[in-house]
Amino acid sequence: MMDIDFVPLQEEDLEQVIKIEQCSFPTPWSKQAFISEIYDNSLSYYCVGKLDGQVIAYGGMWIIIDEAHVTNIAVHPDYRGRKIGENLLLHLIVQGIMRGALRMTLEVRPSNLSAQKLYQRMGFEAAGLRRGYYTDTKEDAIIMWKTLVEKFTED
Repeated sequence: MMDIDFVPLQEEDLEQVIKIEQCSFPTPWSKQAFISEIYDNSLSYYCVGKLDGQVIAYGGMWIIIDEAHVTNIAVHPDYRGRKIGENLLLHLIVQGIMRGALRMTLEVRPSNLSAQKLYQRMGFEAAGLRRGYYTDTKEDAIIMWKTLVEKFTED
């Protein structure tokens, strides 16, 4: 098992993050978009997975009241298939719970079967569809949800 450290995203990590972003998504985020998330969005949490000081994965989410919304998650192509995405998502889940999230949601392309399988393994369930969500390809998005913490009510 690789010894990967998941730590908050820092501006000095962005060059490596952008490289992963560019080889992972048809319409990659810009460096400025990530800088805005780090410095201007008080609802966001972004992290990187580092192996021997190199960024090999990253993920982010927004915490809105009691919901965590995963914005992006990616693993460098050279490191896929080694449960790094699973560990990264687990890290986001833990961070979400620590920040008060009771549920977590995300969108995934119907064509991204490997991501769907990961999310299903981690307990996410499809709950709807956003038609034409991805503006680059007009592809729909599958909306998936996972309960992180059950609410308790007093009778």
